[in-house]
Amino acid sequence: MRTLVLNAGYEPLAVVSFKRALVLVLTGKAAIIASDADHPVISTSGEWDRPSVVILRRYVKVPTGRNVPVSRRGVLRRDGQRCAYCAAGASTIDHVIPRSRGGADSWENLVACCLRCNNVKGDRTPQEMGWTLRTIPRAPHGTAWLVRGVERAQPQWEEFLAPAA
Repeated sequence: MRTLVLNAGYEPLAVVSFKRALVLVLTGKAAIIASDADHPVISTSGEWDRPSVVILRRYVKVPTGRNVPVSRRGVLRRDGQRCAYCAAGASTIDHVIPRSRGGADSWENLVACCLRCNNVKGDRTPQEMGWTLRTIPRAPHGTAWLVRGVERAQPQWEEFLAPAA
């Protein structure tokens, strides 16, 4: 079970193990905001709620201006697992401008794509195919994109995470 760590401004900082979160709580560095009441932590010295969201007692500044690294998982997440051309379920990524023509591995040139569209498009541009993109690909932003592990968000975290844009 993973735990979302927020700073005092309710911005997500990290996703840690529940053990690490419990240590932060027991040492007075964090407070539990949401817990999993069905699965308490039991030891020989006591019983505690299993934290699912904790907030740090002191403010920790979230660095701004950090670029989100490009990844296959990130492109699929940004596009909602939907093909940029036909809106079917996507399992691959596609270079809008093919790499053989100088297309970069960047957020602005990669889109989620279904296997069928990816095979049909091949080494051509959407304009050559007469296709249009459903949305213009852009780099994601927001603190939820900077925190590793948030792509597998738990239901208890939803109110603390800004909508992915």
